Amino acid sequence: MSGQSTEGDLTKTGMALKHDREWDYELDRIVEAIEERDATKVGLQFPEGLKRRGPKVADDLRAAAPDEVTFMLSGQPCYGACDLDTYLMRRTDVFVHFGHTPMKESDSIVYVPLFSNVDPFPIMEDALAEELAPPEEDADVGLVTTAQHMNRFGEMTDWLEERGYEVHTRRGDDRLTKEGQVLGCNYASADIPADQVLYVGGGKFHPVGLAMEHPEKRVVIADPVNNAVSVAEHDQFLKQRYASVHKAMGAEKWGVIFCTKIGQGRWETAQEIVENNENAYLITMDEVTPDRLRNFDMDAFVNTGCPRITTDDGPRFHKPMLTPGEYEAAIGEKPLDSIEFDTFHDTW
Repeated sequence: MSGQSTEGDLTKTGMALKHDREWDYELDRIVEAIEERDATKVGLQFPEGLKRRGPKVADDLRAAAPDEVTFMLSGQPCYGACDLDTYLMRRTDVFVHFGHTPMKESDSIVYVPLFSNVDPFPIMEDALAEELAPPEEDADVGLVTTAQHMNRFGEMTDWLEERGYEVHTRRGDDRLTKEGQVLGCNYASADIPADQVLYVGGGKFHPVGLAMEHPEKRVVIADPVNNAVSVAEHDQFLKQRYASVHKAMGAEKWGVIFCTKIGQGRWETAQEIVENNENAYLITMDEVTPDRLRNFDMDAFVNTGCPRITTDDGPRFHKPMLTPGEYEAAIGEKPLDSIEFDTFHDTW
């Protein structure tokens, strides 16, 4: 078994955060960017689950950066690299986006993926013992993970190969930065010749999406953050989606949502729906929430923005919320049993 790597360990940087050892905030790199650009205004954007860390990260940066630097925390919602606070970005000398890898390289943004310092190999050992088919039964296995564990991806691949597996990996498309990386809206890295896929990462958000996109594959979850092994299930999701499409089949007025966030706009898709349906109305917004749509007198909605708005938050909306593919089924352009998980493949 591989030992714990010290790469990305805050205790080795000389700038260790007093409050957190789980993630590497790459503070030295941020300070270096500030000094190189003679920055006086720095924007910090965190994903929702890590916003509570923001003030303490700002404190550590204040202590290390020149006195004249002002740090600003983005309060805008952030759910991915597609979800940049462009307002703050345009008004700062250095803009730091935490928690994700870039979908498109940009000299104006410092991306800090927040590599995890958690050892993934004990839970991978449990996954092999409990859920993954042994190599003598099925040697082919796909390996995927999130940005937080990409720093150990090569080690994880070697670890599986040492145990007799033929590991299949690929980089998906332009929306994905690294080989084997998955996003909540894109699982192209799992398009590999293996019936079983090992997902190494925290939570079920990504692996359940992967199972929905690839229902023919068995997705085993090895979660080193919560120290749990499980199998991703998608049956309940499909039942929920079929029910939403059924509810929308009698809809007369459709609200077609175009999301204005920099990495979530599918203008051509939204425009095509509106042009081909005289009872469809284009609605533009940045954050798509039930409250914002409640006052629109629509029978159903089509979301052309982030697919996870539909799949994860769909039941919270007062009227059916469909993906573009589900919309086609609801108006009779394609059979109901042809609906599948909506994914996103463009950048910006």
